[in-house]
Amino acid sequence: MIVLGIVLLVLGWVFGLAILTYLGVAAVVIGLILWILGAVGRPVGGRTVWY
Repeated sequence: MIVLGIVLLVLGWVFGLAILTYLGVAAVVIGLILWILGAVGRPVGGRTVWY
């Protein structure tokens, strides 16, 4: 999700589309939150480990 967010940020910046930039920021923030929760061992979506 973090990679998708970065791609959307770059595309939004290159094409000058604000909606892609906002979606990119949201995807990066959500991805970072999920990554941090997973790193500290907190279950995300009912699972502690994702393969």
